[in-house]
Amino acid sequence: MKPLLLGLGLQGKATLHDLARSPEVERIVVADRDAGPVADWIAAHGRGKAAAAALDAGSPAALAELIRASGCDIVVCMLPAPLGPTVARAAVEAGVPFVSTSYTGAVAELDGLARERGVTVLPEMGFDPGIDLCLARLAIDELDVVEGLNSYGAGVPEASAADNPLKYKITWTFDGVLKAYKRDARLMRDGREVTIPGAEIFRPENIHTIEVPGLGALEAYPNGDAIHFAEVFGLDGTLRHMGRYAARWPGHCAFWRTMVELGFLSDEPTELGGGRFTPHQFLVHHLSPRLQFAPGERDVAILRVEAWGRKAGRPHRIVYDLLDWRDRDTGLFAMNRTVGYTASIAAHLVARGEVAAHGVLSPTRDVPCARVVEELGRRGIRIERRAMEDTEVTA
Repeated sequence: MKPLLLGLGLQGKATLHDLARSPEVERIVVADRDAGPVADWIAAHGRGKAAAAALDAGSPAALAELIRASGCDIVVCMLPAPLGPTVARAAVEAGVPFVSTSYTGAVAELDGLARERGVTVLPEMGFDPGIDLCLARLAIDELDVVEGLNSYGAGVPEASAADNPLKYKITWTFDGVLKAYKRDARLMRDGREVTIPGAEIFRPENIHTIEVPGLGALEAYPNGDAIHFAEVFGLDGTLRHMGRYAARWPGHCAFWRTMVELGFLSDEPTELGGGRFTPHQFLVHHLSPRLQFAPGERDVAILRVEAWGRKAGRPHRIVYDLLDWRDRDTGLFAMNRTVGYTASIAAHLVARGEVAAHGVLSPTRDVPCARVVEELGRRGIRIERRAMEDTEVTA
């Protein structure tokens, strides 16, 4: 395999780490906006397989030339989500498979062209979306009738490192975190579709608590569009409850409810001291350096997927739990590992032909989900499965 890895941010570094140690990878071209820092990083972590290149992700012509010159046989995109459709189109037009960790979004428009060119396009292969969708697929397939499906994703500092008022530190772009804090949510309650405006996701009536073995209580708030995935999974007729949630240490939601109601996540520009900026931009700039992990501190990545309904005529519930901590040996955060390693696993599955369909694919239907779990386990990311009878969940 000769991957072209685009983007060497926090998660991209983990993808490079996993690709570089794979005996199936012959060489890697790693491209980012500035090739200098990339070259410095891969000199230390590329295991002699990686070479750096400069990237102009906004130029289709430059992307096409980079794909051609790299001689790659797969493109792994770890760039910010808005750049994904442009990169995916360049890969499809070059006849090269494409993998990313971002939501499908506008990439779906390439389905016809990808089928025509015989190209595999596989987005949503990260942590959330990605592992969560694979676990949901496995849980759903165990039930005869599905009545509910909830998923939870969290990336937080472990308790000993949750030492600031937010009990939160950054393992993802903080701009992206704040955008998610004002995104509308759609879910299903008692058989009814419910839309929660982004300004209301942190209100008490939209928050509930989950208990995570080994960690304790976390508060969960709505996170994005669950109804879309109900449709993707083909869950209709019997489905009564469905939600996608993010989770944080207790107190986080009350703080951000206050910030939202005071307008601190607004995108309305403000003029001050001759400059022009938004409150959202101010928070990103002001808080990012104050929410960094100290050397040696660990984060924990958490996923829970629970599906319930009927199996052999009896109430039945399947629960998958993933917990992963920062690896102090490599320095990679748990969030880096769970996102970046999953992207690398996806690239390996495509390269091996284990994912072979053409067009824009989805882990909900086109990926051997048990193999993803197996490959995560080989990388030290463990997932626990529990099955319970006579248990009803209505959150």
